[in-house]
Amino acid sequence: MTTTLSRQATPFILTIFGATGDLTRRLILPAIYNLAVDGRLPEKFAIIGSALPEMTDEQFQAFLTEAIEKFCTVEFDRGFWTEKLAPSFHYSGGNFGDPELFKNLSERSEALEEKIGDSCLRLFYFAVAPNHFATLSDQIAAAGLHKSSSSDARVIIEKPFGYDLNSATELNRQLLKVWQENQLYRIDHYLGKETVQNLLVFRFANGIFEPIWNRNFIDHVQITVAETVGVEGREKYYDRSGAVRDMMQNHLLQLMAYVGMEVPNSFDADPVRDKKSELLEAIRDIPAARLGEFAVRGQYGEGYIGGQKVAGYRHEPDVNPDSSTETYVAIKLWVDNWRWSGVPFYLRTGKRLLKREAEIVIVFKHAPEVVFRTTPVDALSPNRLIFNIQPEQTIELDFLAKEPGPVMQIQKANMAFDYHNQFKASRGTGYERLLRDFMLGDLTLFSRSDLIEEAWRVVQPLLSGWESKAERIPIYEAGSSGPAEADELLSRDGREWFGIE
Repeated sequence: MTTTLSRQATPFILTIFGATGDLTRRLILPAIYNLAVDGRLPEKFAIIGSALPEMTDEQFQAFLTEAIEKFCTVEFDRGFWTEKLAPSFHYSGGNFGDPELFKNLSERSEALEEKIGDSCLRLFYFAVAPNHFATLSDQIAAAGLHKSSSSDARVIIEKPFGYDLNSATELNRQLLKVWQENQLYRIDHYLGKETVQNLLVFRFANGIFEPIWNRNFIDHVQITVAETVGVEGREKYYDRSGAVRDMMQNHLLQLMAYVGMEVPNSFDADPVRDKKSELLEAIRDIPAARLGEFAVRGQYGEGYIGGQKVAGYRHEPDVNPDSSTETYVAIKLWVDNWRWSGVPFYLRTGKRLLKREAEIVIVFKHAPEVVFRTTPVDALSPNRLIFNIQPEQTIELDFLAKEPGPVMQIQKANMAFDYHNQFKASRGTGYERLLRDFMLGDLTLFSRSDLIEEAWRVVQPLLSGWESKAERIPIYEAGSSGPAEADELLSRDGREWFGIE
């Protein structure tokens, strides 16, 4: 089987819209640098940056030099950057609504294609606010940039993809007027993390786990993405978005799809995405009349993070002082299929929490305690399989063992696998694998139209229900594990959260 590591990328011209923004500086540029250092880019390529400011190529390269020095995730090689990589960057600035910009981009692309001299992919990256997606797509089409006589064209689209189910459906419709589905790469950077990708290998390459990956052995599943940071300069976007749109609809439901999906017949893009889509389709609708039984929201107040006092959400700059935007959400979901019938999935995410972590916890059913009835052992805790996604990338298995001594006493033990130590994995941005797959035309880790719309369908009752009610939103202290109501969501079921403690 040919892997994306062994395949050679085709020469390309990549146009990045939003080339002066934080996403480009902090994540896309370092990922391109890492791919170049590792020899994962083709010999011939060019990158055109586009944003509102006017700059020359030299000024843009100087701007990128400052950015890569600051955000590089590996030891920075100035000579390599200056001599090998920086000259590949070009710039064409202007307003995205101005056809003249796209005329200039077309002329620039054609000149660079002639210079490269080979069949050349036309790649586009929409690293911009979502209100620009349809405009960019239409302008690219009007200028004929999406059609090449010599090769293919593709586009990466960042999240958020839509504001709700209706807008996501409409955006899909607008984009599919210009692009074929196999040209659209809707990116979720969480899927570029090694531990997330390793979920499929862990499940399907190890004969000891897949037979117990079902309702007969698993009690419930927890998925947590916790952050210590606040909104960090994204106040205007976040106050309109909130945790459901920003994290739950995309990152957490994508993780849930990987945990719960059936076995695909191959790791090719469509078989994997078909199984993910089937899992999302099987998620039971959250009943609008009983939201409180299935979902909890919260908003951070003032508190302490790392010993430093931080302001509450409503006192952040550019946030409505009466805002009811959720910065925390926890939900309980049921999957109505044979494998997962009766197994709840608990998902939670929040800002300004006690610690930063992203993890998936598979909680197995209790072993029978009857054999220990004549011993001092009171109760057996469940076995847990823990996939740590960030900040560390590890897989852990909690099990029970006897303490040394003459009396039967049991304590928890742990077996851990560290991805970085085992494979000496580089500390990348999470975008390296996704960018390379984009260049190679591998859609496996990218969302399809139906996946996007099914994810919105799952969370739409929360958005509609909370926006239609003027009820008080619970306030949790910054630096805590979240609102107490989230603990009650599990305690009503006789369970408790794992982590953030």
